[in-house]
Amino acid sequence: MLNFDKDRFIKIQSGAVSFAGEARALMHRLLADGVERLYFMGTGGVQLLTLPAIELAERRTSFPVRGEYPAQVVLDPPAGLDRKSLVVIPSLSGTTRESVQLLSFLKEKGVRTLSLTGHSDTPLAREADFTFTNFAEDDTSSESFYLQSLLIVLALLAERGEYEDFDATVAELKRLPELLVGAKAAYENSAAKLADTIKNETYHIFTGAGSVWPQAYYYGMCILEEMQWIRTRPVHAADFFHGTLELVEPGVSVFLFKGEDASRPLGDRVENFIRRYTDKVHVLDAASVELPGISPAVRKLISPIVLATLLERVSAHLEVLRNHPLTTRRYYKRVEY
Repeated sequence: MLNFDKDRFIKIQSGAVSFAGEARALMHRLLADGVERLYFMGTGGVQLLTLPAIELAERRTSFPVRGEYPAQVVLDPPAGLDRKSLVVIPSLSGTTRESVQLLSFLKEKGVRTLSLTGHSDTPLAREADFTFTNFAEDDTSSESFYLQSLLIVLALLAERGEYEDFDATVAELKRLPELLVGAKAAYENSAAKLADTIKNETYHIFTGAGSVWPQAYYYGMCILEEMQWIRTRPVHAADFFHGTLELVEPGVSVFLFKGEDASRPLGDRVENFIRRYTDKVHVLDAASVELPGISPAVRKLISPIVLATLLERVSAHLEVLRNHPLTTRRYYKRVEY
């Protein structure tokens, strides 16, 4: 596979899954100590990677689980942000300015914090009340943060008696890193062809629903816009027919992501429409990926992880074909803003 280190990938994703026991023990401790609310507060793309876990919680429990933007919270905090809250702060670098400012703000209010970082000797890792560090880099961080946030919510549900299969699910997830390598290898030729097809496109619509909607948003904003300077329009499949459909015409590129959860019919509806009006339809379907030994119940939980791992292969080829490394930036962390 192009520019891919199998051993490194497996080590990073296995590290993310290893968080399961620590997450369960922490949830047990904090619930016993009176925590009544859970927030995920990440900056930029990493916050999008927590959205499937937040949505899972919203569907499975009445325990309040929400997402907030750090930069907004320090200006206008939500009600109930106090000692009875746990705030999870994910940051690959551990140095994200808005998240570091948030941590200081939360400490002053006595809010308990859990940082998820890719580097240990960083402000967020050192100064949060609790921390989990799993080394990762941009090309491996999506799956890692998806898994960590999923495990936090599953641990919460399990401790509340709302998810009986925690241990069995973790056992399956331990198999996932190797299986994802197989998925990448099986998709490599398709990824190369897709990258070649879209290398000169200047605009894409991205859509999806349920757990894969955040991946549509993430890939459009964080990969194509930030890392390739290509304009995109991410839109939730439930809203596709309330505005964005009018932009679909021959020659318009549309990416549709399909998962395996209850929201799949929303993607089917979009697909039935776009295939009638544009010749540039790109469907990535988690259900098409072979994952031996992964149960249907767990597959429903990991659709965004599966799509993220396929799309990394597209990105690897795209940066070469466009002669535009994914690390190239004009403004991000290069100028004052």
